[in-house]
Amino acid sequence: MINKTQIMKGILEGCVLAVLSREKLYSREIPKKLLEYKMSDVSDGTLFPLLLRLESDGLIESEKVPVSNGPARKYYKTTEKGFEELSKFREMWNLLDFSVNEILNGGEENG
Repeated sequence: MINKTQIMKGILEGCVLAVLSREKLYSREIPKKLLEYKMSDVSDGTLFPLLLRLESDGLIESEKVPVSNGPARKYYKTTEKGFEELSKFREMWNLLDFSVNEILNGGEENG
């Protein structure tokens, strides 16, 4: 049986880098942004360790922004190193996407 969670974990890093490359986002906004692209089921238990690892690897950086009615919010954005990694991810994804579609469709054109 196919485990969607395992497939998604491998793809999520590139998708998070992509959305953070377009705008600085509060951690709670990231799953909502991904949902706009029909990517659902991104739990806190998956997202927060990923954000910590991406930040530790220097691919994203965070900034605490004060809010009037509560504690400061941590906003994330892609770093220059993160943009480079995103570029590599796009290349890999395009090749993988093409290859998997060729295999699944038996070499027949999709469309």
